[in-house]
Amino acid sequence: MINKKKYKVGLYGGSFNPLHLGHLECIIRAAGLCEELFIVISYRGDDTDIPLRVKIRWVYQLTKHLGNVRILSLKDKVKNKKDYGEHLWKGDSLEVKAAVGKKIDVVFSGSDYGQDSFWKKCYEDSDYIIYPRNEYNSTDIRKDIYGHWEWMPQVVRSYFTKKVLLIGGESAGKSTLTINLANYFNTVYLEEVGRELSELSGTDAYMLPEDFTRILVEHKAKEMRLIGKSNKVFFEDTDCLVTHFFLDFLKDQDAERNGHLADAIAALNSYDLILFLEPDVDWVQDGDRSEVIAADRKKYSEMLKSYYTRRGYSFKTISGDYNTRFDLAVKYVKELLAPKKI
Repeated sequence: MINKKKYKVGLYGGSFNPLHLGHLECIIRAAGLCEELFIVISYRGDDTDIPLRVKIRWVYQLTKHLGNVRILSLKDKVKNKKDYGEHLWKGDSLEVKAAVGKKIDVVFSGSDYGQDSFWKKCYEDSDYIIYPRNEYNSTDIRKDIYGHWEWMPQVVRSYFTKKVLLIGGESAGKSTLTINLANYFNTVYLEEVGRELSELSGTDAYMLPEDFTRILVEHKAKEMRLIGKSNKVFFEDTDCLVTHFFLDFLKDQDAERNGHLADAIAALNSYDLILFLEPDVDWVQDGDRSEVIAADRKKYSEMLKSYYTRRGYSFKTISGDYNTRFDLAVKYVKELLAPKKI
């Protein structure tokens, strides 16, 4: 016997600023009762709200497997929920009804709305079902994103993940510190992609131009994949401008074109924190590190800094022994994750 849905058309709306597990539970339960569920995403289109396209992607990614969810959007007329009064209710409901284009059999809401809400009054010809929201609410999340991290689905968390870049000259301890920080904060990291590719000819002195292209492209692609798996913060060992520095240092045959690619990727990149490691720890000849750089580490470290400063990047410098570096890096990252209202 086929189990028919109770309702043909259902409606569930919210600002999803941000979307949390309470929203998700409502959506799952509502979709289970309807042949077709319309989710209305309200948005303001200013810097007080998460971009509409981001919210649409959240809802789509969380519901695409269900097959019966349709997504609509509705622009808010006010910035604050408390200012949303009866003078706006009818116009918005007529706009939603027109967009749905069908009789709405049931309207769903979370328990942050009651029987006297506009959902009940504006859709009086529809059944009205309230689902308990439990402890989840967007207001508390906005006050402390990382303190309420577990309240958000993984697809939502990636939007708020902080990116921390570690840079510095050769043998400055970047790779070790990157891994230590990722382990300490229980998250993932992006290793230096260029290390393996620079040794395809046994030494970076004989790298081919396409090796640098691969480094630049693969590093960015891996970054974009890994951020979605991160836990609050994502650590990255070097980036395209470090590659640009070595393009120039090694006098790559195709330095100009690869340099343009590095600059293009740099223009796309943004970081919440950049840590620059000073060359004041012991030099370790690990693999094929340059003895030229080893002979004047301070000089080349300052040259690398200039690749960032002239493009407008700011960074925190870290020096001292390995424990001092770790402690200072942890301090900076914890400051990054401290409560800040979005």
